[in-house]
Amino acid sequence: MIVVATADFELYHEVVDLLRERGVAFTTVEPDDDLPEGTSVVVTAPDDHIDGDADVDRVTATADEARRAVDEALALLRGGEGRTVVGVDPGTRPGVAVLAGETVVAAFHVPLADAVETIRREVADAVDPLVRIGDGARIQGARLVDDLDDVTVELVDETGTTPYLGTGTRGMGDVLAAVNIARLEGERVDSREIEPTAGELQRIKDRSRRVSTDDRTIDDALARRVAVGDLTVEEALDEHRD
Repeated sequence: MIVVATADFELYHEVVDLLRERGVAFTTVEPDDDLPEGTSVVVTAPDDHIDGDADVDRVTATADEARRAVDEALALLRGGEGRTVVGVDPGTRPGVAVLAGETVVAAFHVPLADAVETIRREVADAVDPLVRIGDGARIQGARLVDDLDDVTVELVDETGTTPYLGTGTRGMGDVLAAVNIARLEGERVDSREIEPTAGELQRIKDRSRRVSTDDRTIDDALARRVAVGDLTVEEALDEHRD
């Protein structure tokens, strides 16, 4: 059981709200009170005093670090080592899964343009975080690798990471694939240069014609910029008109 034992009003409310959002069983006590029987992890502020003889794991944090504290407490509660690992199934809407040890603590399905910001936010307070990116969607994956130059990144063989899904699970395949990717060891990379194939460029050009309002098709140079993430199709069409 997780116990919140802090005199820090802001930390208390941040941690309690996060635990309630995740449906986690917990209780609260004053910092100087005896910890309840069955306590496994206690969350406190750095200055809070608890029984030094208590045989429990302790997580300390400020209010600004409440998310990190809850992730760490859940990982300790469930026997994980606690390292933050982010798995990414790349694509136009990547699946993103955040693991603390073996525990999945957050998951997202976001547009490619929002993926880097989402990942950076999730690892901001983590100690030695690791991002593992699947190698399936080459162009989108390369963009993520290059944009995450301030985080340790591994490229993972994502063969077989997407599970079979029944009806009514739209988008879940990418998220579950991201969970599986996070659990696989990969090869550390600092950058990834990808030259779009002729087929990839043609698909982008075909898409530009479908979405244009004036039956317009962008050229190879603009299609290449779309492929590597410099432009959206709509922006490329605007440039082509100019």
